[in-house]
Amino acid sequence: MDNFRNQFLSKRYKAHVSWLGTTQLHKRNPLTIAAWSMAFPGFGHLLLSKYFRGYALILWEIFINQQIHLNLAIVNTLNGQFQAAKDVIDPRFMSLYIPVYLFAIWDSYRTAVDLNKIYVLAERENSPYNEFSISSLEINYLDKRKPWLSFIWSLGVPSLGQLYLHRIILASFILVSTIFIVSYSNLILAIHLLILGKVKESSGVLNMQWLLYFPSLYFFIIYDAYTNTVENNKLFDNNQKNFLIQKYQPPGTVITLGKEVELHANLRDI
Repeated sequence: MDNFRNQFLSKRYKAHVSWLGTTQLHKRNPLTIAAWSMAFPGFGHLLLSKYFRGYALILWEIFINQQIHLNLAIVNTLNGQFQAAKDVIDPRFMSLYIPVYLFAIWDSYRTAVDLNKIYVLAERENSPYNEFSISSLEINYLDKRKPWLSFIWSLGVPSLGQLYLHRIILASFILVSTIFIVSYSNLILAIHLLILGKVKESSGVLNMQWLLYFPSLYFFIIYDAYTNTVENNKLFDNNQKNFLIQKYQPPGTVITLGKEVELHANLRDI
């Protein structure tokens, strides 16, 4: 159940609050979006709230990367082992990887430019939107949250920053992805051995093909949680401003009831 029913449908809305989360329009730097898509296809689309497209690109990236062994080739190249990098690459899937990778960058940039234009129009239209949603499973509402808390929770365990913002589906996707990557890369075991001082054993158990996914995912989660908390607070402030403008008038405003009675808001005149 939402607390919003618009009698006259508007063309554009700045936000929508549902029990699964809050989706909003705001200005984004298209170059930043494209850079995140370059780091990992799909991340740019997640920042734009294009979730299904983002999830599809992320899953495709992991699948095709595993087929090509691209991460292993990158590790070997960084270590100066160029022949090993050539040997580990499977060329059969390279023709599938490159077009999708370039499409993710181009499409996220193009979409960011378009959504910025739509945001300007939606801001000018300033149509009302729901700020409270309740269902049999969850309650979601607009309120102010602390960006530094999103940052800290995301540092601790990926997905907690998104869960703090009540972005249920994205938080679940990130948590499952993190579990798979950490499990297959043996990251926790490597950290455990490193704490025990077994440096050689620690580096030996790491699966670099899976481990190389983690840095991009980890820093993206922190960035996404922090920036979306900031934008969520801006949306809350904007909603409160519109509410006060509509419901409260400055002192001295004449309020007309019917055709005959006029009341003054200044109590001293009563």
